[in-house]
Amino acid sequence: MLTDAQLKQFHEEGYLFLPDTFRPEEVAILREAAEDIYTEERPEVWRERSGAPRTAFAAHLYNESFGLLGRHPRMIHPVEQLFGEQVYMHQYKVNAKASFTGDVWQWHQDYGTWARDDGMPEPRAMNIAVFLDEVMPINGPLMLVPRSHTSGVLAAEHDTTTTSYPLWTLDEDTVTKLVNEGGIVAPTGKPGGLLLFHGNLVHGSAGNITPYPRKIVYLTLNAVSNYIRTPTRAEWIAHTDFSPIIPTDDDALLRYGTKFKQAAE
Repeated sequence: MLTDAQLKQFHEEGYLFLPDTFRPEEVAILREAAEDIYTEERPEVWRERSGAPRTAFAAHLYNESFGLLGRHPRMIHPVEQLFGEQVYMHQYKVNAKASFTGDVWQWHQDYGTWARDDGMPEPRAMNIAVFLDEVMPINGPLMLVPRSHTSGVLAAEHDTTTTSYPLWTLDEDTVTKLVNEGGIVAPTGKPGGLLLFHGNLVHGSAGNITPYPRKIVYLTLNAVSNYIRTPTRAEWIAHTDFSPIIPTDDDALLRYGTKFKQAAE
């Protein structure tokens, strides 16, 4: 459970970073699963213009390790605590940010996309990010603008050309104003760290020109009462199964990893 101080930080700053949430053994299972998925040719796996993997959507539906992560109590309970109700999976991504070729994610708000493209009534959904690699200041960390979530839904343009993934992006004047007020933070840390941030928090990331990959799993958890009304995107991008997530046991991922390893031997 989140402490009163952690709840206060989230509501005031719009984000919360919890290092060392997942153990190295758990991260190793997920990292191996990510590498396997990135080799697959399927519509859910998007690639950079260079051909390097950019993101894998809906990995929880075709990979058991990511399925267990998507129901993990360390992911689910903090969001249920913040929303005061059960949640369902709106979106699931395993973002690659590959070494040398990982491209930018422009400045944007996630709820702007969820509202415009999916018909989500309120910003009662949020992203939870799990670091699978070490996130450093040099390998394209996620940059957040603290307190920008208090500005509501900002005007945005649909950028379909700058990078290989379309986004509703913010203009430079808007970002400059918000950064002058709140600054920029870039949570960094070892694999296993957990980052929660508000659906209206402005964020983005630069490209990665280092030899160090930066894989991060993003779960978008939405309050069950806030289900999307007018979906326009593919089911594997914006899910329409609004069933509440039933959390697994805390050791489910480790038990699966041990069972899988024994079967392979």
